[in-house]
Amino acid sequence: MKKNLFAILPAWIVLACSSPEPAVDYTKLTDEQRLEAAREIAQSTIMVDGHVDLPYRMKVGGFTLQREILDVSVRTPDGNFDYPRAKEGGLDAPFMSIYIPAGNQATPGASKALADSLILMTERLTEAFPDKFAMAYSPADIEANFSKGLISLPMGMENGAGIEDDLGNVAYFHKRGIRYITLTHGKDNLIGDASYDTTGTHGGLSEFGEKVVAEMNRVGIMVDLSHVSDNTFKDALAITKVPVIASHSSVRKFTPGFERNMSDELIQAMAKNGGVMMINFGGSFIDSAYAAGSTKVREHIVNWLAENNLSRTDSTAQIYIQEYSAKNNPFPTVQRVADHIDHVKNLVGIDYVGLGSDFDGVGDSLPTGLKDVSMFPNLIAELLKRGYSRDDIEKICYKNIFRVWEAVEDYASGQN
Repeated sequence: MKKNLFAILPAWIVLACSSPEPAVDYTKLTDEQRLEAAREIAQSTIMVDGHVDLPYRMKVGGFTLQREILDVSVRTPDGNFDYPRAKEGGLDAPFMSIYIPAGNQATPGASKALADSLILMTERLTEAFPDKFAMAYSPADIEANFSKGLISLPMGMENGAGIEDDLGNVAYFHKRGIRYITLTHGKDNLIGDASYDTTGTHGGLSEFGEKVVAEMNRVGIMVDLSHVSDNTFKDALAITKVPVIASHSSVRKFTPGFERNMSDELIQAMAKNGGVMMINFGGSFIDSAYAAGSTKVREHIVNWLAENNLSRTDSTAQIYIQEYSAKNNPFPTVQRVADHIDHVKNLVGIDYVGLGSDFDGVGDSLPTGLKDVSMFPNLIAELLKRGYSRDDIEKICYKNIFRVWEAVEDYASGQN
């Protein structure tokens, strides 16, 4: 079980956490006191992250049970997720992204095969370290694992291409443990159009995609509308019988013209549907100035490496890249992530926003103060500073996504 921190915490935190109404005005605390309170909240509250790209990172890193290459049961020198850092940050249920690159779509069977292999890899992680990780297929599973002090590994498939052209694969992946499917990824697929693709193959959802959404409702898989085009988004909302999610998307107001993020119109439509938007932490997702600066920095570094006959892995190059990037395009901060949460709350209410970091999936673009899973308390502290209550924080951390997930489960139980 998680430690009983009440025995060692200052009296003002214990009072605030035990009272029906907060006895402490978090906005009037010092930054140090607020961070202390945030750490307690993170440790005592279930925290769900809608999107962590650990399985693909393990695949690239050469996952083995012999711990020879990548062992996330211990602190790792790179990446954003491992067991010790997750425990430090209070992260209890990171959705493991079963990521299917758009390039796999060109080869029949390749997407489903990759999905199967990444699911197996995630399962093997819990088998190798049963004292640290456990699979989770429902909110009830996460609550049970939380009570045992285990980190739950629910799974979502990023890119519906894994379904291939067989509607029966929707039920198949539900049996394999997939609890959300991101309908598209980088390119249009058989289901619908993607935000990063300008082809507009179907003008939104395809006829097959409409059947996929209906079948996901029937079997109990959440419909994830991150990565889809605006038209696909609207089509899916028109068909679904249950609330939907955006597992790792941010607010387009802060990144004008970036269709991958959600417009106010889409945020309002998702809230009307009862869904939840889980905020992506990636620098290019949360700040348009950083995104533009990244392009310029990237071009400069490519030219500099060529001129100096160096690769990115050279120690000299790494030092230069870090120093040049910090000087010419400083990272956004944790405050910017809070701005996105603020925007959703102010636009549609606290019941429709959650956390979808995209850790291990957005490279080194993460904001200062949110570089890995150990740093979630920094975000909670910033929200407390802005006047969010403990109940607000709990909704963001898990109650909102649990509400949607349970609604999807309830509908499916009535269909089968």
